[in-house]
Amino acid sequence: MLKNASVYLSGMGCNRVDFHIALMGLLVGFMVGLTGIGGASLLTPILLFIGINPKIAVATDLFYNSVTKLFGSIQHIRQSTIQAKLVFYLSVGSVPSGIAAILLLQFFKPIVDYQETIIKHSLGIVLVIVALVTIAKQFMNNSSSGNALQDRPIEEKRMLTICIGAALGFIVGLTSIGSGSLFALAMMYLYRMSAAELVGTDIVHAFFLVTALGFLHAGLGNIDYPLAMNLLAGSVPGVVMGSFLSAKLPARPLRTLMAALILISGLKLI
Repeated sequence: MLKNASVYLSGMGCNRVDFHIALMGLLVGFMVGLTGIGGASLLTPILLFIGINPKIAVATDLFYNSVTKLFGSIQHIRQSTIQAKLVFYLSVGSVPSGIAAILLLQFFKPIVDYQETIIKHSLGIVLVIVALVTIAKQFMNNSSSGNALQDRPIEEKRMLTICIGAALGFIVGLTSIGSGSLFALAMMYLYRMSAAELVGTDIVHAFFLVTALGFLHAGLGNIDYPLAMNLLAGSVPGVVMGSFLSAKLPARPLRTLMAALILISGLKLI
């Protein structure tokens, strides 16, 4: 499979490896549906390990995530399970910051020659953080009554929200990872909302963020569209199958196992 993927990346034998790339997407989609762990945390390191250029891997993953999050966003908007003001304030910070990260890597001369190394190490650090956060969440008490900051109205936390968006948006721009997991963690502790609103707000904001960054990468010519389409061909049925089985299998052990694998991937990239 790795040999075939390398052939794909060199632009030769494209038809020979469609099945292998789609199978990779099927596996990623299945694990996302089964565990709820973000696809970027699984897909981006896999793309790097099979030899894809880090910049292309990040750009293609952002495009892939934009398409997958579109359908979830439509559903949550229909259900009115989003906090629109929170999406707006987070986007005000995250979108410009994510764009700045991409432009710095692409055009800032002192780091252009080191962008592959910067992306790999940044990706590794973020993967470790995401893995540790995911593991910790499995053992947290979800019955917490919250904190005083959660009870303050969103208008009073406007600048805080924008700053959080800017900080995490820069990370997403560098690595394509965190548009769901890191923002969800911040929203969980800083804003009071139902579980459905948390998921909906997270997905809709992530859609706006990764779509904006994906458009920028598209303009810069960094997206491998055949790769993305083959991944999507596998991931869509994979998510459906994983989601179906998620209700029949224990969630905590599966998520902990996946987080451990992500942690190992992150450590290998640092």
